[in-house]
Amino acid sequence: MASHDFDVLIVGSGLAGLSAALHLAPTHRVAVITKRQLHDGASGWAQGGIAAVLAEGDSFEAHVQDTLVAGAGLCDLAATRFVVENAPQAIHWLRGLGVPFSLEDGELHLTREGGHGARRIVHATDATGAAVQRTLIDVVRATPGITLFEQHTLVDLITARKLGLPGGQRCLGLYALDEATDEVITFRAPQTILATGGAGKVYLYTTNPDTATGDGIAAAWRAGCRVANLEFIQFHPTCLYHPHAKSFLITEAVRGEGGQLKLPDGTRFMPQHDARAELAPRDVVARAIDYEMKRHGLDCVHLDISHQSPAFLREHFPNILARCAELGIDITREPIPVVPAAHYTCGGVLTDLSGRTDLPGLFAIGETACTGLHGANRLASNSLVECMVFARAAAQAIAAAPRAELPALPHWDDSRVTDADECVVISHNWDELRRFMWDYVGIVRTDKRLERAAHRIALLQSEIHEFYAHFHVTRDLLELRNLVQVAALIVKSAQLRRESRGLHYSRDWPEMAAPAVPTVLVPPL
Repeated sequence: MASHDFDVLIVGSGLAGLSAALHLAPTHRVAVITKRQLHDGASGWAQGGIAAVLAEGDSFEAHVQDTLVAGAGLCDLAATRFVVENAPQAIHWLRGLGVPFSLEDGELHLTREGGHGARRIVHATDATGAAVQRTLIDVVRATPGITLFEQHTLVDLITARKLGLPGGQRCLGLYALDEATDEVITFRAPQTILATGGAGKVYLYTTNPDTATGDGIAAAWRAGCRVANLEFIQFHPTCLYHPHAKSFLITEAVRGEGGQLKLPDGTRFMPQHDARAELAPRDVVARAIDYEMKRHGLDCVHLDISHQSPAFLREHFPNILARCAELGIDITREPIPVVPAAHYTCGGVLTDLSGRTDLPGLFAIGETACTGLHGANRLASNSLVECMVFARAAAQAIAAAPRAELPALPHWDDSRVTDADECVVISHNWDELRRFMWDYVGIVRTDKRLERAAHRIALLQSEIHEFYAHFHVTRDLLELRNLVQVAALIVKSAQLRRESRGLHYSRDWPEMAAPAVPTVLVPPL
């Protein structure tokens, strides 16, 4: 059985993980462990930009206030100020690495997005995440001190408690499945950083890549870390509905340019839900679509922009026009089938302002973490900057920490398991989970729906536990195990919130309660 020793293990290769690796590489031996390839995370999919106060007339206080308003009273003020005040330095760091941000007259071009009271969004046309990731991946591959382990899936964290060691609880490393050899590898290090992204794949429809299966959140929970605010899942209202177009977003600008949401018979429905109709905020539009789909038993609704001229659509929406055309949809003549889709996990593993979790030796950064920045609803373009600010903070905390002496770690024991003969169980359970999470724990919730979801999750957990105990681990099994665990945490968090706030809307508890209190779950010992 293979094993590796490093100073720092980083699980995940998005903006958070790669930023931390680059900060640590000059002084530490760093391993970056990622279950697919470096570019397969959600960071590269970010179309918008990175929020930072850089313009004359803008201020840190204005950015803080915009964030607090979006977060519906639940943002942590210290975390919000910390991110906002460190955002300009993060942009400067990226520019130093060579990220090709959009310029105007030689200066950064700043755009504005919903919820921001000023132009403060740094971007690279409409594909900021991709531009940032390409640059970081090139720099990481050329940096001595960083060893890359692609196609390695996190199995579990290794803790002193699990090994029955004296001297207090801490993280000692992790087990990871090497896809190439089908072998579980032991990684040992005094410090581990979880940067595994969110959990959008727990839902039937999501804008997230296939990697977003909540691996870090579930592993941290099993290791004894608290999680917070997992009931707050941000949904994008319009994702293309087509069997061959997984996760393709239809930008809100289509509605901004006159696109109308309609039922299959051509009836508009948004004016009945909100006076602003199609220009209502993202969560209002998503709830309205969800309501109409459930009321009429629909698989999707239609977004119609065909009244605009073909020349207008080619100029304003060339990518959407081309992608839809590839799928046989002519948006100049017919409406676009759309559904809401899970977009961002606002909660996660509870951390401090250095990314520390409850477990010594374990950090969580990026969408995996709950820093308190996003509160009950994420403000646009605050997520990428959070990744960078906390990556740097975690790296500084690790650099300042004394080097710990670690005990020898046991190899993974699979001597009593066999190869699975019924892999259909995994695919069936995966499909069932995503469907009932969509139906019962989606955009609009009720006590009864949550109760039904909790009952089904308990049954799935028992099946998966039995499967995990008796068969060789596979990536599909590991991801399903993590998704079901995160689903249980989302449902429990939603059941505890007896109000409607931000992204959590309950028909049984439609009013906002006071005071605003985070939902914190504590794992059993």
